[in-house]
Amino acid sequence: MSEPFLDPAFVADCPYGPGGLLIDAVLSVDREAGRVRARMPTHDGLPLTREQRVHPVRHPRHVSGGLMVHMTGMVGFVHAYYVYDLRHADGWIGYGGRIHQAKFRALAAPGEPLELECTATRARRGASRVVARYDFRFTQAGRLIYEGDQTAMWLKVDEATSLASLGEGD
Repeated sequence: MSEPFLDPAFVADCPYGPGGLLIDAVLSVDREAGRVRARMPTHDGLPLTREQRVHPVRHPRHVSGGLMVHMTGMVGFVHAYYVYDLRHADGWIGYGGRIHQAKFRALAAPGEPLELECTATRARRGASRVVARYDFRFTQAGRLIYEGDQTAMWLKVDEATSLASLGEGD
């Protein structure tokens, strides 16, 4: 896929509303390479960003690191939806399991969008569980902002299986 898109079915399936999804386009999906790219607009009204007490030198307005960690989950959801075909409507939900490494390389100033790239480096798939390890690269106008190495678990949950019971014995 080479043209940016945001499928309404994807947005409807997301476990977060638009104020938490914060993605305005899926830029590319490469199922074979296990890679997706999405775009996140940046502006002063972003969660956490709008609450910053700004100083032009000591604390310029920027996209919060905490929000970037949240966005690893959102672009991970893009990956699960388009690469693994996991649908929230079918009972699949994902949770971050471990941040192996997080590197904040530069501040992302509001204005230019962030390009969020997520590549699966490993995955174990079962009937009701997928454990995947991801590399993340977030850039703004070609400049590297964030790099991450994280593991997430995708679980298929139904009325007979509660989320609390899925973690027992692990």
